[in-house]
Amino acid sequence: MSHNTFGHLFRVTTFGESHGPAIGAVVDGCPPRLSFRREDVQAALDRRRPGQSRFTTQRREPDEVEILSGVIEAEDGTLTTTGTPIALMIRNVDQRSKDYSNIARSFRPGHADFTYIAKYGVRDHRGGGRSSARETASRVAAGAIASLVIPGVEISAALVAMGEIEIDRARWDWEEVDRNPFFCPDPVAAKEMEGYLDGLRKSGSSVGATIEVVAEGVPPGLGAPIYGKLDAELASALMSINAVKGVEIGAGMAASRLTGEQNADEMRVGPDGEPIFLSNNAGGVLGGIATGQPIVARFAVKPTSSILTPKQSLNEAGEEVDVSTKGRHDPCVGIRAVPVGEAMMAIVLADQTLRNRGQNGG
Repeated sequence: MSHNTFGHLFRVTTFGESHGPAIGAVVDGCPPRLSFRREDVQAALDRRRPGQSRFTTQRREPDEVEILSGVIEAEDGTLTTTGTPIALMIRNVDQRSKDYSNIARSFRPGHADFTYIAKYGVRDHRGGGRSSARETASRVAAGAIASLVIPGVEISAALVAMGEIEIDRARWDWEEVDRNPFFCPDPVAAKEMEGYLDGLRKSGSSVGATIEVVAEGVPPGLGAPIYGKLDAELASALMSINAVKGVEIGAGMAASRLTGEQNADEMRVGPDGEPIFLSNNAGGVLGGIATGQPIVARFAVKPTSSILTPKQSLNEAGEEVDVSTKGRHDPCVGIRAVPVGEAMMAIVLADQTLRNRGQNGG
């Protein structure tokens, strides 16, 4: 009943707190005889790592992954999965717990401080403990392992909105995503975000963001109807990311404003005789099952709750207080959520791939 595990056949359990000695993940159910290198996992973690620009928390964590089990290492450094649990550990090296001493007994508005007390009667005020976005590094490491299970599937994500600033999709360039600190595919919007976030950062405030995740090369037929829907499990996975408050697949909420003629993804015969779709309002999933089109999901990340502006709240004694949070925080936590979204997409697709294989063979 602890609810720290995600997945059915490909199962990921994360552990650790923001200011504890380490965080990590145990991946169970990964098939044997899959080869990779530690650098493959590290590369994914490096994209999420804090302190890489002035627009993210200045907490200096190297996020070096240690692979403790579940693999055999060859002389050339190649790792091969054995089919047993793969333990991944990331040590915390730059905690500053004293930054949180002023809110040790007070609830930060918008944060999980109050709800953790309501549920457990105790909370880790140092960086939020398990509720901290620090936990997502474990998911990114697990996502790198999940990608081994879905060869041929390409997963990419991008930040498509920050506050009121939205990208122009006519300028979408995937290569641009790794050229700016926001993972933004629109260079013009990225430049506008730079000045906007500088102002918020200097004032000690924060802002939300929208992330889009796209998986290409997903075979048709992946997923299951009713209670094992691919889009439902993807929505659950993305909603489980810290600070996420909304998820949509394909046209999403905009589908409610379309007519049946506009929304229908019409079909024709492709040049090789295969069926093709003329649009993708469904986001690559119909009836909970993949169509073979790109799977498209978006998720909304709320503003970071820890801000300098004093806000009205209560303390554990039930007294009215004003709370402001010092320390090192992301002015837009949605920036570093981009590789986390990719990881959760990979974990869901790996799990659905193994379940589909179990039912249908192949």
